[in-house]
Order: sequence, then C-alpha cells, then structure tokens
Amino acid sequence: MASTSLFILFILQACACLFFYTIGAQANITFSAIFSFVDSILDTGMNNNLLSGRCNYPPYGRDFPGKVATGRFCNGKNPTDLIAEALGIKDTVPAYLKPDLQSKDLLTGLQYFKDYIAKLTGVAGEEKAKAIIANSLVLMSGGYNDIGVSYIGGARKLQYTFPAYCAQLVTWSTTFLEQLYALGARRLGVLSTVALGCEPSGRVAGSCSITANVGAQTYNNLLKAGIASLQSKHSDAKLVFFDIFAPLDNIASNPQQFGFQNANLGCCGGVGSCLPFTTLVCPNASTYVFWDSLHPTEKTYRIVVSDVLNKTLSSFP
Repeated sequence: MASTSLFILFILQACACLFFYTIGAQANITFSAIFSFVDSILDTGMNNNLLSGRCNYPPYGRDFPGKVATGRFCNGKNPTDLIAEALGIKDTVPAYLKPDLQSKDLLTGLQYFKDYIAKLTGVAGEEKAKAIIANSLVLMSGGYNDIGVSYIGGARKLQYTFPAYCAQLVTWSTTFLEQLYALGARRLGVLSTVALGCEPSGRVAGSCSITANVGAQTYNNLLKAGIASLQSKHSDAKLVFFDIFAPLDNIASNPQQFGFQNANLGCCGGVGSCLPFTTLVCPNASTYVFWDSLHPTEKTYRIVVSDVLNKTLSSFP
C-alpha cells in the first residue's frame, strides 16, 4: 500500500502546478493569489518534464495562443487558464517549470509549496507572506488520473476494491489538504473528478457509461464528505467542493443543447490516443465536446468553468 507521503510526492512532482497572481475583486470576492495543485485536467505544462504522459507536441495546442503545444491536454486553454481569465488574472498561466520563466515571475509559483513560502517570505516579509497565503484561492484536483489511469488502466485494481481505493484517495487528499492548512492556506477549492463514463474512451453504444459514472460519483461523494469533515474542524478556513462532474455530464449527454455536434469521439484520436503530429484531427474543435479520448475541448471547459465559478465563488468569505 502506498503511503500518504508517496501520494503527496506524486502530486507535487508529477502533476502539480503552483501559480501566484495578484487579482482584483470578482463579484465582491478578492483573492490575493491562486495556487493550483493539479492533474491532467488543469496541468499547463508540468508534464513536459515527465518521461511519459506528455502532450507537448502537435496537434495539442492547435487553438492555443501562438498555436503551440505547451503541455496542456487540450486544443487550447484549459480550466487553469480559464479560471485565471475569469478572475481577471491573465489570459494564460505558465507552468512553473517552463524553461523561459523569468526571475520577475518568482511570485507566480514554485514547484514545492514550502519552498514557495520560504522565498515569498524573503521577498515580501513574514507577515505579508502569511496574509498572501491565507487570502489565496488554493485549487486541488487529483482524482481524475488516480481513477482513470492508476485504477481503471493500471494495477491499483489488483490491490484494492474500487470503493476501498476511492476511500484511500480521499484519505490521501484530505491529509494533503490538512498539510496545506498547516502551511497557512485558508480558502481551498477541491475539484471533483469528471464524468468518466462520458469520455469517448468510456462511452457505451454512443451514450455515457452509467457504470463508469456511478464509479466516479462514488469517489465524488466520499470526497465531498471528507471536505465537509475538514470544514467542521477548521472554522477559520473555507473548503469548497467544486463539482465539475455535473456540468460535463450534462454537456456530454445533451451536446446539441450546448452547440456541439459530436460527443462520441475526440476531435483528435477518436476513441484512442491523440498521437504526435497526426493529421487525423477534426477541422473545428468547437463542434466537439472532447479534444482527445479523455479530455474536453476549450469550448467545453469554458462552459464547465463558468458553471463552477457561478456556483462557488460566493462561498468564499
């Protein structure tokens, strides 16, 4: 059984991106910074430094500014960019390990949160650093790759029953959130996993797989309960569950209502992988719910992000 520390190490090294930007008020809510600990749904390029699981090649990024493949599993911007955009931060968010990151971008994030805090304290002073962390919006997303890759497509199913694995994931996640709290984070948004049964790789006879979606909701319900339990322990913090399952399920089940023509196939790769430099790509990604067999298009992400922010921003003090 993997230890909590190994799980957290995986998050930080394999799929974590930390970002900091000062932003203004949005719907009377002000955040001093944004930190994002993420998987492939939100990753803006940390995966570029991995030996596998990379996407920094065309046709990824085909509709991204500059038409470059940055490591986003999307045709264009992903939710990290779109949340930053919606909150008036900036149009796109660079990964911390981007090779040409400038020294002036020190305050935009570090790979490890403790290192970030130490360096931020050196730049801003201890009291200001504490205030920045406490007033930041901290995002975390981890269940998607853990369930979709490590369990369904990996060896975890040989170690755990699915409910037991979901419970273990929640334990690891809440432990990680506790560590963020101990380091000063007080405003945390935790993403659900997506509607796994609606992805092209998981659909059955052109419809969302009920079985896969029930599995995803098993995890989501346990995660939501775990977050509520943490909230009851920390009255000085605000922990908010970000439901991305419901809007994606709605879009994928009713694509025409949202202006899409195809929800069964990925624009690139269909029900398989989006291979490097493939020419088997749809001409207009905005007509597809999914970009590849696992990840939505930018247009889909925009609808999901709008839904989530409209429902959650007012939850933060």
